[in-house]
Amino acid sequence: MPYYRKLGQLPAKRHIQFRRPDGALYSEEVFGTEGFVGPTTTLYHIHPPTQVVGWKTLYSTHVEYVETDTMRMRHLKTMPLDPEGDPVTGRVVLFGNADCEMSLCVPAVPMGYFYKNSMGDECIFIHYGSGTVYSVFGTLRFKVRDYVIIPKGTTYRMEFDEPAAGDPNPRFLVIETANGSHILPPPRYLSKRSAQFLEHAPYCERDLRPPELPLTYDESGEFEVRIKARGSVHNYIYDYHPLDVVGWDGCYWPYLFNIDDFSPITGRVHMPPPTHQTFEAHNFVICSFCPRALDDHPEAVPIPYNHSNIDSDEVLYYVAGDYRARKGIEIGSITAHPQGIPHGPHPGTVEASLGKRWTDELAVMCDTFRPLFPTAAALALDDPEYPESWKGAHFPSSAGKHLPDGQAKIPVIAPDAKAVDTSG
Repeated sequence: MPYYRKLGQLPAKRHIQFRRPDGALYSEEVFGTEGFVGPTTTLYHIHPPTQVVGWKTLYSTHVEYVETDTMRMRHLKTMPLDPEGDPVTGRVVLFGNADCEMSLCVPAVPMGYFYKNSMGDECIFIHYGSGTVYSVFGTLRFKVRDYVIIPKGTTYRMEFDEPAAGDPNPRFLVIETANGSHILPPPRYLSKRSAQFLEHAPYCERDLRPPELPLTYDESGEFEVRIKARGSVHNYIYDYHPLDVVGWDGCYWPYLFNIDDFSPITGRVHMPPPTHQTFEAHNFVICSFCPRALDDHPEAVPIPYNHSNIDSDEVLYYVAGDYRARKGIEIGSITAHPQGIPHGPHPGTVEASLGKRWTDELAVMCDTFRPLFPTAAALALDDPEYPESWKGAHFPSSAGKHLPDGQAKIPVIAPDAKAVDTSG
């Protein structure tokens, strides 16, 4: 995290005696990253966090990707996903590579255990639902459109509130690091001297919602903690409540950030995707496309220009609103555009956008710098006709017209055929 916080009870200095009301010492734990030269937090437990009754391996988390040698644009319609599992077991991986995994979850049952991802950070985007993350750092009350950033190694349980009559079932997107890196604000938003958010950043410390009380649960019994590590989920049993921390301080903790608090950067002409960047990790970035004023140049084209992802794959999850550059997009749609294939506005959308001054689109994007591969679950939701959706008249035909004097017409060579004159 970019700045220091503390919560609960703490001794005056680190690594000195700190005693419980019964006279016994609290158990200090330094929760550190990058070999203790990166951000750390120091936690004080009622019980030694090393006490474990039993452990076993439950299941593999290995993801099998398909069509790894196929490069094409995809459109997944994910709303038909049925509720399944709990907020961890119900996650359905749709895309991934050696750097990140992207999942959707429509949980059907609550978590009856605590969970710790010891393989990577998690960025959870709440599409529908509200509830509470009970973590070793304290309580996080989340709501619709919150990003929940959970650092690697954090013990937590995620509980959703019962939806009100007529409200959709809880649904969230997960972007998880698979390469051991951490999900952080982009460095260009932060001061190199103090790590403070700079004035040009589209959000700042005031927008981040840190853990709150209640913090400490002093209970005995049998408590299951499932730990994701070494490509599997392992079951550990504790005879005391794992959230027994009475206080902590440091720069490594989970937090909430609502996408509606992102302040879009706009300009005279269309702004590129980096202006929407919200987080980044090694080899991928996460962006927020939010409702905003469009370009104010009198001749601006206010939707994205055609572009080629030469160095990155682009995946968009559509949350709400009208995405003007695409036709056939629905709430819950996911589009994937691989590096090397130009993509851009659908036929007719450029002319239709001219003169528009506002967009109400809301979407979360993940750009990766290595190819993303789909899973079988993704293919089951994929629209095979999507790559054909760019066919059709973008503009009136201009074949053979407006060529400067003396410029040769370029023939189109049909397979196994003679040259075809396309001059009309």
